[in-house]
Amino acid sequence: MKIEKLEFSDLISGYVKQYDGGESFTMSTTDGREFNVILGSNLYARLLRNLGEPYSDATAMIKNLLKPGQMLFVYGIFYPNGDNKDDYVFEAKCIDFPGKNKDDFRFEEEDWWAKQSREICDFFLHAQFPDGDINYDNYRTSLMLTGERNDSTYRQETDTISRMIYGMASAYMLTGEERFLEAAEKGCKYMQDHLKFYDTDENIVYWYHGIDVKDGREHKVFASEFGDDYDAIPMYEQIYALAGLTQTYRITGNPSVYRDIKMTVDLFEHFHDKERGGYYSHIDPIFLDPLADSLGGNKGKKNWNSVGDHAPAYLINLCLATDEKKYWDFLVETADTITEHFQDYDNSPFVQEKFNEDWSHDYNWGWQQNRGVVGHNLKIAWNLMRINSYAPKDEYVKFAETIAAKMPEVGMDIQRFGWYDVMERKTFDGENFHRFAWHDRKAWWQQEQGILAYQILYGILGKDEYLKYARESAAFYNSFFLDHDDGAVYFNVLNNGLPYLLGTERMKGSHSMSAYHSVELCYLSAVYINMLATKKPLDLYFKPEPGAFRDDILHVSPDILPKGSVKIDSVTVNGTSWDKFDADALTVTIPATNTAPKIKVTLKPV
Repeated sequence: MKIEKLEFSDLISGYVKQYDGGESFTMSTTDGREFNVILGSNLYARLLRNLGEPYSDATAMIKNLLKPGQMLFVYGIFYPNGDNKDDYVFEAKCIDFPGKNKDDFRFEEEDWWAKQSREICDFFLHAQFPDGDINYDNYRTSLMLTGERNDSTYRQETDTISRMIYGMASAYMLTGEERFLEAAEKGCKYMQDHLKFYDTDENIVYWYHGIDVKDGREHKVFASEFGDDYDAIPMYEQIYALAGLTQTYRITGNPSVYRDIKMTVDLFEHFHDKERGGYYSHIDPIFLDPLADSLGGNKGKKNWNSVGDHAPAYLINLCLATDEKKYWDFLVETADTITEHFQDYDNSPFVQEKFNEDWSHDYNWGWQQNRGVVGHNLKIAWNLMRINSYAPKDEYVKFAETIAAKMPEVGMDIQRFGWYDVMERKTFDGENFHRFAWHDRKAWWQQEQGILAYQILYGILGKDEYLKYARESAAFYNSFFLDHDDGAVYFNVLNNGLPYLLGTERMKGSHSMSAYHSVELCYLSAVYINMLATKKPLDLYFKPEPGAFRDDILHVSPDILPKGSVKIDSVTVNGTSWDKFDADALTVTIPATNTAPKIKVTLKPV
């Protein structure tokens, strides 16, 4: 195929290689390819800024910032030049700097992620409750780019409410600001009152797909109405229904919330394949049967969501809150199942995600066919490293490191940074690259998986290449996904970092998006960077109800981290110093009060 010479604009991300003070410099990409960059006319530059911060111009500083090793993002124009069709010159039009020197990354500031969580959650509070009254009767799944509610639809989806609750609870843990806890607690109560079904015969809880609310009336939607899950109860919807409840429970210990969490976990036994292991992806909504013929193509299927998503969505947080052995055992079983069945490196650099009942590979299901989700691979690496800190196993670390080595080769944009979406697991005949399933855009949630995977890999294993990928991923995300005009984060950007604002990907609230992944990234980045990388203190806030936690013991471990890597430095209760805590066990004795005390815990790395 012959393409005549043409100009085009694009992004090059990497590091300054050489600059002699003239009108051009040399930069190298993450894989070492070099580009000569002309400092063009009308060139401007920006320093990285967080949500809620003013524009930070760096145009006058460009030549001082072009020091060897400085990370930067250069957007410019490739011009054809010369007789060779491959000869181009590249003129820079905009340069983004993540910091003021090669060792300065603003997203590693001690309070960067806490501030970002505050801004994101304030956006959602204002969007959902513009009059300031936190009333979930007025909640809507669909939010426009600006935060305006889409009044043409009255759908309230359970999972998006749960995801928003998770964001609010996590923002409270990082900031201690009461409006976020109010939103989390009221959201939990709303879910329990409006979206829960209690099966008295089975003594289990399951959650409606959603409800339509109009003129004060509710129409409950039991089975899923989303794409390939239609008319079934998909496991992932039940899993994510627990995300917000469990994170809020970590803070408050609310016994009714814990009861509903436990009875939903009991529901999961209906998805459990007790003979072959793992969990089915769907059950019939009438008989709760994963093998019902009515499920059609979802009959007897297993997948990443049904087997692995327990861990990040709720199970790790449930383990941290309760320290119950049965939940830890469930978590380890999840990691063991993933490790046993998902590796398929003789056939593909991507894990296998879809399975039949007997664990044979399913290459025909719905949209996935024989495709790999980049973010799911990274998510496995991230969560195996978390679980390994509780139950160390060589096979967990080996699997995680295999993913960490393979994904930059096939799922990362080595020219621009950032992580791609869905790709073909195998190359086509005569080709040496993996095709994209639909597009080469980048989704916000997949950036989260990449950032967290390499942050925890570096924090635990200390390898320089993991720090490099963590920083490159976080720099791309913070440079291009933060919406400084309307607030919160974009759903998708083009491969060059420009926002993609069409269809549902234009929206800030949808079936797929709420305040979950963006604030989960804030919470865990604050933990991994402060506790494992930069070795700075971290404040977390809790507000336990009187008598809610067993033996009045509050577990405050921020995540599953290597044993002995973190301890409590100090505790205050309602602003007063409190010395009844076990610094090494990461527990606080809750004072005997008639009201919920506000407990601030300062953690420090060891």
